Amino acid sequence: MSNTKTIAITGATSGIGLATSEELLKKGHHLIFLVRNTEKAQEVIADWDKKENISIIKCDLADLKSVRKAGEELLQKTDKLDVLINNAGGTFNERLESKDGFELHLAVNHLGHFLLTKIAMSLLEKSNTKVINVSSEAHRAGNPNWSDMNLKKKYSTIMGYGNAKLYNILFTKSLADKGLTSYALHPGVIDSGFGDSLPGFFKLMWKLGKPFMKSAREGASTSIYLATNDLPADKNGEYFKDQKVKKASPIANSKASRNKLWEESEKMVEGF
Repeated sequence: MSNTKTIAITGATSGIGLATSEELLKKGHHLIFLVRNTEKAQEVIADWDKKENISIIKCDLADLKSVRKAGEELLQKTDKLDVLINNAGGTFNERLESKDGFELHLAVNHLGHFLLTKIAMSLLEKSNTKVINVSSEAHRAGNPNWSDMNLKKKYSTIMGYGNAKLYNILFTKSLADKGLTSYALHPGVIDSGFGDSLPGFFKLMWKLGKPFMKSAREGASTSIYLATNDLPADKNGEYFKDQKVKKASPIANSKASRNKLWEESEKMVEGF
């Protein structure tokens, strides 16, 4: 097909990433899976039609050396990338650190993707790649203390996740500032294992809300829409929900905040 795209995606083997990947493959696109567990990826795609259109690269977002290696392999594997979907994420009910000593919400949801995108920048600029960052309405709980991004002084799951999802939107807007095409999105509240790691009250609220949640396939719809449609230039850098532009929180629209995040992220990935 003439409009076949090459699309790289993190977190492609479960939840929204899996549903996104299945649908994009059915549409005839070539996929590059950036995944922590390559054996699981092989098992997932074993009985898929068109699995020959999938390449797999090992990428552990909680290990910046792994991210570096994955980014360099991506540069070797393709000279054209139409879309990069920074989809992987997670939430944790206690304060954990990545292999490199970063708070785990920060590492997995933002910092790994920041470094991956930075390493691939020459390819992204050459290919006019569209970068899609999966954020969340939880970004509205984000209110970072720039001197304590690793949450050593004060920690909660909601704070860690909310800040990380806010960073996804700020990062998106920075990429648009730098001349790339980039969008952030809220996939909806998905009926998955996500809520199992929430603390007491929030876990109860999660369970009560289950009947109203989206399936992973429904949650993937906005990622698929953004990946496969060309949008007007004035939509660049925007935050989407249900395939429409949604107003993000005031801090998510702050140029000073996105510049500060970029500056601090550069410092954290220095040496990797």
